[in-house]
Amino acid sequence: MSRPLLFTGALSLGLLLSGCALTHQPEPDPVLGPEEFALRIDRLEANLATQCELQQAQLGEQARRQDTLVDDVREVGSLVRHLRADIERLERTDGEPTLIPQECATVEPAMGGKTVVGRSEWIGLPDVGTYLKARVDSGANTSSLSASEITRFERDGANWVRFKLGLTDDDVVVDGVRDEWIEAPVERRVRIVQAFGEGTRPVVSLMMTLGPIRESVEFTLNDRTHLNYPVLLGRRFLMDIAMIDVAETYLHERPQFPGGRPADEAEADENDREDEER
Repeated sequence: MSRPLLFTGALSLGLLLSGCALTHQPEPDPVLGPEEFALRIDRLEANLATQCELQQAQLGEQARRQDTLVDDVREVGSLVRHLRADIERLERTDGEPTLIPQECATVEPAMGGKTVVGRSEWIGLPDVGTYLKARVDSGANTSSLSASEITRFERDGANWVRFKLGLTDDDVVVDGVRDEWIEAPVERRVRIVQAFGEGTRPVVSLMMTLGPIRESVEFTLNDRTHLNYPVLLGRRFLMDIAMIDVAETYLHERPQFPGGRPADEAEADENDREDEER
């Protein structure tokens, strides 16, 4: 084959390959107009907002689980301390049972300074000016106070509630405060899950006395008039300061308030029914 023919063939092949290469080159991205650019920015902002909301929800769930875990750890720690005290007491008795005689109603602090309380006790609310019957139950987490006509309002930028004690005609109370309004700041709100739906209840902090104990106690406010006790004391109150003797009731004297009945007449009001549910 002659050189001119070889040169012509090579040139044709080179042009053909160059044309194929130019045909398959990617096209540059089109220039976005102002409207399409703004639309894409809006989509990015919406995606970022959705991701932030999901992250906040996950953080809230983690915080709730952490609070639950802290409560469980505290309860386990309290049970371990009680068990250690029981073991030490058994070791001191060398396996022989110790008979403890029944003493008067005033119970001295025992087991690491904790006060022994019965399954039912009289409590006092000094800021309200009355005594009330209370059921003591470590199965409940937060203490509860029977309340009615609960009304939210704002004071100095903070959330407050106004309420009356939720009582029946059979509840023993200082009569002068039965229909009095009580006001207190809202410490927090708790979520309640029930058969007919979910809801929240306000939590307030009130000074409370029980025998030698004088503590500021958090109470959830809800109507307990269908139950036998207007007050329920849960394990948040009991933790580190009190222990329950479920075989006993009213180990401590009923506190006295102006307009109330004398403490030595409390026995006549201590006829309890034992069929209440929390």
